[in-house]
Amino acid sequence: MTLRFLLALLLIPAILACEDSKPKPEEIIDSQRLGQMIVVGFRGTELSEESTIYKDLNERNISGVVLFDRDVITGNRSRNIESPSQLMQLTNRLIAISPTSPIIAVDQEGGLVSRLKESKGFPRSVSAEYLGNLDNEDSTRHYSRIMAQEFMVVSTNTNFAPVVDVNTNPDNPVIGKLGRSFSSDPKKVTEHAAYVIDEYSKEGILSVLKHFPGHGSSTSDSHLGFTDVTDTWDESELIPYKELFSEKEVHAVMTAHIFNANIDTLWPATLSEKTINGLLRDSLGFEGVVFSDDMQMDGIRAEYGLETAIEKAINAGVDILIFGNNLVYEEDIAERAISIIQKLLREGKISKETVEASLARIEKLKEEVIAPLCSCMNFLNE
Repeated sequence: MTLRFLLALLLIPAILACEDSKPKPEEIIDSQRLGQMIVVGFRGTELSEESTIYKDLNERNISGVVLFDRDVITGNRSRNIESPSQLMQLTNRLIAISPTSPIIAVDQEGGLVSRLKESKGFPRSVSAEYLGNLDNEDSTRHYSRIMAQEFMVVSTNTNFAPVVDVNTNPDNPVIGKLGRSFSSDPKKVTEHAAYVIDEYSKEGILSVLKHFPGHGSSTSDSHLGFTDVTDTWDESELIPYKELFSEKEVHAVMTAHIFNANIDTLWPATLSEKTINGLLRDSLGFEGVVFSDDMQMDGIRAEYGLETAIEKAINAGVDILIFGNNLVYEEDIAERAISIIQKLLREGKISKETVEASLARIEKLKEEVIAPLCSCMNFLNE
């Protein structure tokens, strides 16, 4: 037996150890960590261990859920929310089974866009338009405070509101006509949005400003298809974001599925690096978490397809992808989305550094805002 052969034998274990230490292609980033980039909607007022959402939270470690009072597809008016007591039981169960503090979100703008309805035993809410017309600080704070306290009681911790779209087109079918904007005056939008943020922050509730970079001028609905604001959008629609970023601690922003060639001639805002990494982060200095609007809206889903949409959104700077499951119902969407992100990482279409930056922002948000409220709820229910 030669010395060279003996040395080779001695080196084999070291070589094998090195090979074992290399991440397998499918483990570039652990799937459970990637789950933190996903928020989904589901059906049911209770939580069963056999349900997909249970596995999404408990095994796939998704970032959280978005709850609805009505199922758009079936017409069921108690999709997730029947009453305050039922909702509290559901949310506490969601918290209990989740490895990390889950985002539990609703769209509680007030008025027509309210998931916590007075008819189901929740406090009365009024629209942003009503409050803007009233233009009284005490009134806006009053309604916001009451609802924020209700959020805390029923353990919902995230409100996809306030809407800071400027009502530049009163005939806008999805903003102006639904009373979702405070005003056509961006200064007034800023003032009232600040009151809302204040009151929710006092209760530890996360507010998510929407829809960046401005949906108020659109003439069509991005739920239904491609929405172009190139000829109607104005830079004044950025004023609420600029001022709120400088005056308040804004942790999260939601994108709009609108196409605006003034900013990006190729991609709508949710998929646009020029809009998110460029305008929102670099120019306006926003360092928090970016949520997509619902990725199943036809403004994205019908135009680009799932894999392209996920690739472009993450590269653009979106941190958390929302799949509301209320325009189409795809029970396995969380599992599919995580698999697609892994695939895109393997193919080099998304960089590990990009994903790690998103995960770091999400972790910081959860530590600072979501976890304290979830811990409080766990303590109260022990």
